[in-house]
Amino acid sequence: MPTIVHLFDWPDRIIVGTVGRPGSRTFYLQARTGAQIVSVALEKEQSAILAGSIDEILDDLMAAEGNPYSVQATTPVELVDNDPLEQPVDEQFRAGAMSLGWDPSTVQVVIEAFPLDLADDEDSDPVPTEPTEMLLIRIPVGTARAFAMRTREIVGAGRPICPLCGTPIDADGHVCPVPDDLL
Repeated sequence: MPTIVHLFDWPDRIIVGTVGRPGSRTFYLQARTGAQIVSVALEKEQSAILAGSIDEILDDLMAAEGNPYSVQATTPVELVDNDPLEQPVDEQFRAGAMSLGWDPSTVQVVIEAFPLDLADDEDSDPVPTEPTEMLLIRIPVGTARAFAMRTREIVGAGRPICPLCGTPIDADGHVCPVPDDLL
């Protein structure tokens, strides 16, 4: 069966947002064009890596001699999107593998997300299979900068970190494993 591709070429909106309280949040990569909306669940770490990798690609392009793609160092204010996820959030799939690239022919950052494959059986020989579906998003550099900035803010908006032990502090309090004599 061919792979179902959820394609967003120049989407109206692309964001990472969360559902739930810090400490038990679910992260979503959500894209919208018109009435078509796709939400893919991500891990917090995937979200952080995605934002950092986008910034890295854009910084490398900006540093290229003559900045041939007019990549800005800052996020265009008019592209900042601080609105919540579109509701209802219907998870299309949970992302496993993701890829990120640059398409110089369209001057766009390309994001691909594939479903998490839970069917890995240790007793069988691994046979590469085509994914049942994928999310493919193509966005211009300004939108990519704004997306990365928002994603870093969403990732950083979690629970505060204990300055002594480095573990997250829950809303209900925190029992620090650092011995009292070191406090």
